[in-house]
Amino acid sequence: MKKEICVRGDDKELIEKFLKRISLFRNFNTRSLQCVLGEFKVITVENNEDVVFQDDEGTDLYIVLKGKVKVSLTGLDGNEFILTELKEGDFFGEMSLIDGKSRSANVIALEDTTLGVLPRDMFICTMKENNAIAFDLLEALIQRLRKSNDMIESLAFLDVNERLVKFLIDDARKHRETVKGSHYIARKRTHQEMASHIGVSREAVTKALKALSFRKTVIEEDGYFLISSDAASEFSVDK
Repeated sequence: MKKEICVRGDDKELIEKFLKRISLFRNFNTRSLQCVLGEFKVITVENNEDVVFQDDEGTDLYIVLKGKVKVSLTGLDGNEFILTELKEGDFFGEMSLIDGKSRSANVIALEDTTLGVLPRDMFICTMKENNAIAFDLLEALIQRLRKSNDMIESLAFLDVNERLVKFLIDDARKHRETVKGSHYIARKRTHQEMASHIGVSREAVTKALKALSFRKTVIEEDGYFLISSDAASEFSVDK
């Protein structure tokens, strides 16, 4: 259940320090940050709770202060396609923030999560006063567009085995997992969860894992996967 937290003076100081560590807020001066904090709300959401729905009205910007969320799309058949996962320091809602239109995706908490909520009007007003902030937001949007293009390329040109290996290696890198011998280490996920990330059925993931396991490309261990470092070259994954 969503719950708004009262933000006191000491809390605002902590939030200000937190925001200064986020690239989107690096060009906010002290006055701008104080204006933002004056409108800043903090909410908590429980694990598996919906934060926003696709096509919902709403233009606030959300910052993950603690916890983790997933951003996904739901097809007419009810199947879920996971676009990305966001952790502490990440933000979402920037598209609706800019154009004032409805939400483009669902956002669901993956664990108990604390979110900062910033109203659109305040951010747009601050951005108009400081062009550097607009460039920071543009840079963030371009980074996400590049990731979206990479995802589209995978869906268009890679088979299930290639998509799965690419996802596991990217996941290992994203979570800064160490390399064990000649293998990447990625945390273990359910077959359905991996299917939702790469846009295939759970059965297709199960079949692919069997094939990759037979070739020793992917080895299942307790709590994680080991992915051969040679797989990056074999499956054309950027090093």
